[in-house]
Amino acid sequence: MIKPLGEYVLLEKAPSEKKVGSIVLATEKKEGNRGTVVALGEGRYCKKEEKLFPITNIKVGDQVIYRDYSGTDYEEDGKKYLLIKVEDILAVIE
Repeated sequence: MIKPLGEYVLLEKAPSEKKVGSIVLATEKKEGNRGTVVALGEGRYCKKEEKLFPITNIKVGDQVIYRDYSGTDYEEDGKKYLLIKVEDILAVIE
């Protein structure tokens, strides 16, 4: 597993599939913009204040919605991950 640095967050992607009844349409299968937080970086360092501001608004295990076309894809052991900046996370699903 990788450890994000700074203000980056590692998400495990949640695939979304289009279904008709109980049939999954292979042509419509795509990755959505939802994921589960797997790991957090240490936070943002402010040079002006010489202080580290940790990531506090999300935690490991949270289900989140993130901005389309953001981050870097990563795959390990057949699981798809996304390394993304915390500012690209739009909401936490409760």
